[in-house]
Amino acid sequence: MKSAPSFGQRLRYAFDNTMSRGTPALILWLAVMTVILIGLFALVIQVFSLSPDDSGPHSGVVGETFYTMLHALDPGTIANDGGGWTFLLVMLLVTFGGLLIFSALIGVISTGLDARFQDLRKGRSLVIEEGHTLILGWGKPVFTILSELDIANEGVKDPVVVILSDTDKVEMDDILRERVKLKNLRVVTRSGSPIDLDDLVLVRPELANSTIVLAPELDREPDSHVIKAILALNQILGERTIQRGIVAEISDPANLAPARMAGAGQAVLLDRRETVAKLLVQAARQTGISVAVQELLDFDGHEIYMEDALALEGETFGAAEGALESCAVIGILDASRGVEINPPADRLIGPGEKLIAIAEDDLVLADREPATTAFDESLIVQGMPEQSEPERVVILGWNNGASSVVKHFDAFLDEGSEIEIVIEPGVEVHPGEEGIIAGCQSAVSFRRASTTDRSVLDSLKLERTAHVMVLACSDQLDAQHADARTLVTLLHLRDIEQGLDSGYSIVSEMVDERSRQLAKVTQVDDVIVSENIISLLFSQISQNRHLADVFTQLFSPEGSEIYLKPVGLYVKTGGPVAFATLVESARRRGECAIGYRSAAAAEDDRTDFGMTVNPPKSAVFEVHSEDCLIVLAED
Repeated sequence: MKSAPSFGQRLRYAFDNTMSRGTPALILWLAVMTVILIGLFALVIQVFSLSPDDSGPHSGVVGETFYTMLHALDPGTIANDGGGWTFLLVMLLVTFGGLLIFSALIGVISTGLDARFQDLRKGRSLVIEEGHTLILGWGKPVFTILSELDIANEGVKDPVVVILSDTDKVEMDDILRERVKLKNLRVVTRSGSPIDLDDLVLVRPELANSTIVLAPELDREPDSHVIKAILALNQILGERTIQRGIVAEISDPANLAPARMAGAGQAVLLDRRETVAKLLVQAARQTGISVAVQELLDFDGHEIYMEDALALEGETFGAAEGALESCAVIGILDASRGVEINPPADRLIGPGEKLIAIAEDDLVLADREPATTAFDESLIVQGMPEQSEPERVVILGWNNGASSVVKHFDAFLDEGSEIEIVIEPGVEVHPGEEGIIAGCQSAVSFRRASTTDRSVLDSLKLERTAHVMVLACSDQLDAQHADARTLVTLLHLRDIEQGLDSGYSIVSEMVDERSRQLAKVTQVDDVIVSENIISLLFSQISQNRHLADVFTQLFSPEGSEIYLKPVGLYVKTGGPVAFATLVESARRRGECAIGYRSAAAAEDDRTDFGMTVNPPKSAVFEVHSEDCLIVLAED
């Protein structure tokens, strides 16, 4: 039979329960102890008549209690005491007791205030913002996203970005001050879990203009976290919608279907693996294409905007291409909000439809300045495109997106082409070598060897290779080690090429943006920084969700993509040509001209490969046979 708790145990249990209430309970107990101390010693002095002067202002119970309280609160009071040694000794004990209690009280209050200040710094208050951009998560993409949104909101009054992350608020604020220099944007940080409803309510997602969901960098299953965050958002939103929608990143294409269900029509999902793979393939096939893509993706320069057609309603798409002086019209957003990139030239622009165009900013497109430069019919030619031939491609390295790279490269290659893949020993190939080979029309082969071994690279028949791609081993190594291995391989490849009669293009994937500068030493033809591309896409789509469909079409083998084609296919070379003439010649071929690449300028400065995106129709170029026209075309 169990014995009942004793009175002491009950008292201790009650004491423990009150102490669990934190600083207020500690202050209460110290106050009680102070009252007991003062009352006890006041009673002792009164009972034993220890007071030196019973007729003074401190006589009586009330007076002695007040006098004792002064001793407990102020040690200096005892210096003015008279009376016998017994009284002085009692007062000294009161003073010592007061010192102990009030020292503890000051410590408790100080600790409590410090804890409170730390709580306030962590950011647990409700965000009082409306129309803000909400970022859920933390990582390297945050810095690029904030820099881009800062540029995008130059004309906006008090633009705000709110970040909710598991990372400590103080740490986030310190890193942002160090890494990002913002001119227009105001950033509000809050500590909390993006998948916790109580934390999510603090950042008021229902009042946000757009929401960006970042995948956790160190999570083994980042897609699960992203999907749960989307579900939490929709739980809070209910029937409400976010104006520009939710933008989220999915790492594994197999998780796209459940992510779409979780998004309930509000979420725009970026397939990281497929997006990076498509860009790598396009960059490998056309040197410098990443510069044109970067120009369209970042907000520093010319971007893609959408604007009501208005005065161009009833006109054909072909007529619209040459109608605006400072804008390159590339497509139509139809009345049902479907995106058409490079539609047929005779496609009529209907009511309620919008133009999709490249412009310096949305105000330039809204002004719709008409082009006044006429094309020169005498300079237009109808050149025959070069006939493609089977090619040999070498891919060095492997990561979780490599199978998509092989698939997309194979889609562009002619029958009879070869793809040789060199993988480090011990690296697992997903979905398996046999599965990859069976799904390709090209002859695909695998070799297990070190991609930094010079003897291995010498044996790859590079003298008859058209394209070499170096993939970052980001699955097996951290960013710095992966990029270091890539740089070593690139140096070997350039050294080998110098001894060959015919060269090959080299495109490389990097993990860290800072490695791009180091890659210039290797004279690589093109570099794709996967993290940077995804961050730029986040920024663009967070401002206009329809841009997701635009970039999907531009990066896919199906439909119209970005090409660099010899300018001799369009106009006579060897003299000055207005860009309006180039636009008209491309239109007749069913293509959209969006820029020009000068070979001479590319030799002088390899940072932009001599490219000019969206020049005015009146711009005049000295056309040479080595130059290229940047177009949107189906092949």
